[in-house]
Amino acid sequence: MLMAESDYSFDIIVVGAGPVGLSFAASLAQSKLKVALVEAQALERLANPAFDGREIALTHASIRILRELGAWDIIPASDKSPLRGARVLNGSSGFALRVDAPRACGEPLGILVPNCRIRDALFKIVRMRDQPELLCGHSVIDATTSHKGAVVRLSDGMQLSARLVVAADSRLSPTRDLLGIGADINRLGHSMLICRVRHERDHHHVATEWFDHHQTIAMLPLGEGVSSLLLTLPSSDVDRLLAFSDELFVRELTKRCRGRLGEMTLASNRHTYPLVTTWAHEFRAPSAALIGDAAIGMHPVTAHGFNIGLSSQKQLADAILTASRDGRDIADPDMLHGYERRLRLSAAPLYHGTNMLVRLYSSERLTARLARHAALRFAQHFPLIRHGISAMLKR
Repeated sequence: MLMAESDYSFDIIVVGAGPVGLSFAASLAQSKLKVALVEAQALERLANPAFDGREIALTHASIRILRELGAWDIIPASDKSPLRGARVLNGSSGFALRVDAPRACGEPLGILVPNCRIRDALFKIVRMRDQPELLCGHSVIDATTSHKGAVVRLSDGMQLSARLVVAADSRLSPTRDLLGIGADINRLGHSMLICRVRHERDHHHVATEWFDHHQTIAMLPLGEGVSSLLLTLPSSDVDRLLAFSDELFVRELTKRCRGRLGEMTLASNRHTYPLVTTWAHEFRAPSAALIGDAAIGMHPVTAHGFNIGLSSQKQLADAILTASRDGRDIADPDMLHGYERRLRLSAAPLYHGTNMLVRLYSSERLTARLARHAALRFAQHFPLIRHGISAMLKR
């Protein structure tokens, strides 16, 4: 995309047009701020996002954000699957921790929506408005910031300036590195293999998280007789399964699931994702901020990563819009510090708690197996814990 020389200057440059970057740009679209959205992918891929296997468990808070942006109603009703409960299993034990939506409210715990449908809806919202300026097919190769502003250089040689640069370009964010912000990066050596399956048994819109020996299986209920199946294994084992024929793969899945869904057939292609968690040492720098996975990359086992990312963009966008309306600096250091402090307070318990859960439930030591079984029984017999989980999803 070509721009006149005078158009190289912006109020805000957003790097990364994933769901968080798109939602942040959409949050700012009705302001008078001049925004650039930089994305390495071509415009065609943004406009027509392919199915990537990922089903996002949206909390009610995230649904409210998408509704406020106008994106929720764009997503077809057929792509919204209510999550009415969850079961957590441990090994070969028949005991399950049950978390259900309160019957009195009549609402589900959350809604499962394909990641590609969320991206598509947010992209359409962004294209409906004059802002932001989309710069697709370009990656950021240099970024420098100071209290006076930010300068960003793209792979085609274009140089942009702005009062604020916001990184939303993945948990291995190149922009975060260019800004000199370190991060704790944990490459877990495991990968998720994801696919949709058709099955003979009814899922009753209840998700299952099964911490089995040497593997973790998640079964997410979609339409009638269809689930998204997530299998977490060492990356080498996932690569081996990926090479199987469809027939052999389904046979292996059925065996690993021990027939819990009955007979199965593939309903989609297979997709794999290496498991990496990240926690940035800072969520801001002079004239810069991090949102989404660039700030916090969660383990997917508790399904909170996307929701934290959506919340982070809203927190930053609200702070920027308030400053702009009040005639204050949109990159004010105190404002950015306040954003960082709020995000740390809200996300740290979930991030560290999830990591502790993963360590406990991935260990094959006998003491760990006994401890997690005891923990599930304890949680089941204390309603406050189960109700707390339910309330957290619905807030």
